[in-house]
Amino acid sequence: MTSQAKAAPAPAAVPKPPAPPIRRLNGVQRVAALLLSLGRTSSQKLLRHFDQEEIRMITVSAAQLGTVASAELDKLAEEFIDQFSNGTTLFGSANEVEKMLEGVLPDEQLADIMSDVHGNSNRSIWDRLTTVSETVFANYLLKEHPQTAALILTKIKPSAAAKVLGHIRADMRNQLVRRMLSIKAVVPEIMRDVEKTMHEDFMLNLSGTLEADSHARMADILNKMERDHMEDALENLNEIRPKTAELLKGLLFTFDDISNLNARTRMAIFDQIPADRIVLALKGTSAEFREVVLSSMTSRARRIAEHELAAGEPAAQRDVLEARSSITNLALEMAGRGEIELNPKQDEGAYFA
Repeated sequence: MTSQAKAAPAPAAVPKPPAPPIRRLNGVQRVAALLLSLGRTSSQKLLRHFDQEEIRMITVSAAQLGTVASAELDKLAEEFIDQFSNGTTLFGSANEVEKMLEGVLPDEQLADIMSDVHGNSNRSIWDRLTTVSETVFANYLLKEHPQTAALILTKIKPSAAAKVLGHIRADMRNQLVRRMLSIKAVVPEIMRDVEKTMHEDFMLNLSGTLEADSHARMADILNKMERDHMEDALENLNEIRPKTAELLKGLLFTFDDISNLNARTRMAIFDQIPADRIVLALKGTSAEFREVVLSSMTSRARRIAEHELAAGEPAAQRDVLEARSSITNLALEMAGRGEIELNPKQDEGAYFA
């Protein structure tokens, strides 16, 4: 053949799909992205170190994460390790999150958390909202349409609704009460939208805002410190920023403050504490303080406590302080759940037989 075969034309270059946009991830989203990128086995080991509410927040965030560019994953990983292999893009979805959580949590807890992701919570968002500060809740409702605010108030616990209404000015409070009386059945789809919004505003977005409150956070830290360390920190702060120190003192609750609580509150606390732990906590206290605590116990528990205190068995200071700390921590947890109020008010009003 005299003519040479023509070379086949090069195939046209296939255009690459556009890379996912780089976006700024918040704290929970960053955790979710890293856990998803680690794979099921490694992420399960890490998730065992989170509590249920943290896992709930991570799960909801991961399921809504969508596509995260590999460049963004690399940027995240470099903050924790020196080298991180280049990977493909990542897509967070409800199915991926559910696979990641299988084997980490019991089936019931997993179903509960995943129901939040799908917008149909078994443990109602309304129950969890009772842990939100009444002042914060009231300010939130004032920004909503009165009809929406009235609907929300009819869904939370009556005791919580009463406290929130107490933080709203009289004219608006009266309007909300009238609207609450006329609330009709709401279409399920609309109700799910309201629940989803409340979850996002309070359980996700607002939770980060609340944690940023330096005074409340610092008071929580001080409450958990040893007494002498706490007093030293407050004394030092009082010399530099007396107003801040005074504000923090008002937010603190110590073992000694138990004597300022009303009888019903004390009984609610000590009803959940074993007698031997109460005895340990009372070591080294005054007779007056002991009587206040003992009067808050059942007759049987009091007899046991009095007998052990009379025996005068010595106890290590560390054990005594740990017992006191466990009692104050329980009181703070109960107050956070709205079960009791930690204030200096004694029993008010009359009682009728």
